Amino acid sequence: MTDVHYAQTPAGPLAYVRHGAGEPLLLVMGVAGHHRMWSQEFLDRLGERFDVVAFDHRGIGSSVRAEEQFTIPDLAADALAVMDQVGWDTAHAMGISMGGTVAQELALKEPERVRTLVLGCTWPGPVEGRPWGQAVGDLATAASSGDPLIAARLMFEANVSAGFAAEPGRFEEFARVAGSIRVPGPVVLMQMVAASDHDATDRLDSLDVPTLVLHGTGDRVIRCEAGEALADLIPDADLELWPEVGHLFFYEQPERAASSVTEHCLS
Repeated sequence: MTDVHYAQTPAGPLAYVRHGAGEPLLLVMGVAGHHRMWSQEFLDRLGERFDVVAFDHRGIGSSVRAEEQFTIPDLAADALAVMDQVGWDTAHAMGISMGGTVAQELALKEPERVRTLVLGCTWPGPVEGRPWGQAVGDLATAASSGDPLIAARLMFEANVSAGFAAEPGRFEEFARVAGSIRVPGPVVLMQMVAASDHDATDRLDSLDVPTLVLHGTGDRVIRCEAGEALADLIPDADLELWPEVGHLFFYEQPERAASSVTEHCLS
């Protein structure tokens, strides 16, 4: 993987990696994720056309410790500070899951700095009560389990489709990558609290940024209906639903995901 650098933010230093060459693309990860979970194949594909920056949220890995509860606007301010650190006035932005809510907030607060927006496996706010799927409880259990192997198994099975999970070697690779960077359980729970408070439904009709919404129909963490609702709320948003693909669609199908992102951002 690419060398780790640090962006100075009001909250403290955030770890990030930079990969490839081309137009600027900021990647914003979701709950319990870190920069290596984008997968090397996905980053390599994107790096053919983009100057990619992927950062670790506060409290994750070697980023600044998270001492108290934060909000999605706090994390959006962190993302903006990372852009400032690398010298980007504007960039394409891709956020997945909780990172998708951060990307929404970033584009709503600073639309002039976002060239295009890709929102994956995420939600706009309350959707028929809750956007959560049945596997979100497994993520909370993983965060509080105290056993790295149990946590990895719960995260893996929650985040990918059953077909992908059944392929030989997939769990072992996921566990190796997921466990390669420190992700404290209390921080994951703080991320889940921040994410549960997200509600941009009354503001998204003002979003004037070319937007692509991606969602797997096999997502058991965030309901597919939440992605559809998100696309409906954003003017002229494009929607791609991938049949039988799980929450981490870019991890299951990195080449396809990179192609969709590239086509949207550079068209």
